Amino acid sequence: MKRTRRSTVGSLTVLGIAGLGGCLDGGVVGSVRESEKTKNAEASTDGEDTSTDGDDDSIADNAPPTADGSPYLAYGLERLREESLSGGVGVDGIPSIDDPTFAPIGESGLVDDAPVFGVVRGGEAKAYPQHVLVHHEIVNDTIGGDPVAVTYCPLTGTAQGFERGDTTFGVSGQLVNSNLIMYDRETESRWPQMLATGIDGRMRGEPLREFRVVWTTLGEWRTAHPNSGLLTDDTGYARRYENDPYGLYAPLGGYYATDETMFPALSTPDEGHAKSVVIGARTADGAVAFDKETLLAERVLEGSVEPSGDGVVAVADSALSTGYVYRNPRDATVEPDGSGYRVEGGEAGSEDELPADDLPLERVLAFDAMWFAWAGFYPGTGFVGAHTEAGYGR
Repeated sequence: MKRTRRSTVGSLTVLGIAGLGGCLDGGVVGSVRESEKTKNAEASTDGEDTSTDGDDDSIADNAPPTADGSPYLAYGLERLREESLSGGVGVDGIPSIDDPTFAPIGESGLVDDAPVFGVVRGGEAKAYPQHVLVHHEIVNDTIGGDPVAVTYCPLTGTAQGFERGDTTFGVSGQLVNSNLIMYDRETESRWPQMLATGIDGRMRGEPLREFRVVWTTLGEWRTAHPNSGLLTDDTGYARRYENDPYGLYAPLGGYYATDETMFPALSTPDEGHAKSVVIGARTADGAVAFDKETLLAERVLEGSVEPSGDGVVAVADSALSTGYVYRNPRDATVEPDGSGYRVEGGEAGSEDELPADDLPLERVLAFDAMWFAWAGFYPGTGFVGAHTEAGYGR
């Protein structure tokens, strides 16, 4: 799926990118289970300890909520901190949107193919246009009564959601593996977006609570959620929202259309287009990536989380041009059935035309990413698809 904005823009310029910087350059607060921290530390490729510095008493009451379990890390925290570098601006050089405004999605003047990031929480649906977030990267918002942050890194093609509690997130101006490093304004800890884990500060080693953000188009999201709100460009900042300083998606050009990256990757995949899109998922035990173009074409792909080898299955949601990943430890058979799917075996009985996002299997949070970024953070990742044949873009 190609990503199209509301207007065609000019070619990528170094000056424009440097001016942006940043991605250039539910409930009670929990804590990471010590066993999972230890497991990640032992699995790290550099053998460094990934445990949290200090004790929980040093963490502020208004710190962002943390998850009960840690996602897999292929590198130790010290290595990740050492690999961090400046993206060309300082803290808040790219300003987050802290007072967002929304309009009914039916009143939008955007073309149907305009890329948006969709979220549903507590019965409320919202969409965040890519052409706005490329200038801000973080929106501190409230959805369904929950304080959240919707985040986007243009250099890695990742849109992710995090619970924020009583604090807000900002753009630190630092990057690692080309990925946005956020900071929370309560503890000033640093969080690489894709890893969702603190690498510096009082919350070092703590994992954030995540939720799914769907990269889709305005037309698809409006059809699925006609009562959705749509973030407007009334942000309080003077920005050329009609211009994407990294390039363009229609036709694909600039940074998005080449294998070149602006910053060094933690590791380089042996093959495949660097910026082809994968749908990646990680558990406490490893990571897996599904080529998005292949998944949308074939609808069902089976794979394994590596290094653990645990079985997973991915299914396509053609209505939103996205996919979902599920654990499949009992080798249930998942097959297309009309517009949905049928599941045979495993722990659940079969039903007709089950929706892609609600199969009777345990879902693993997944999100879109450029292949080089996913492979950089997870060099031993499982991979399913044909990224050597896939084109650039969406």
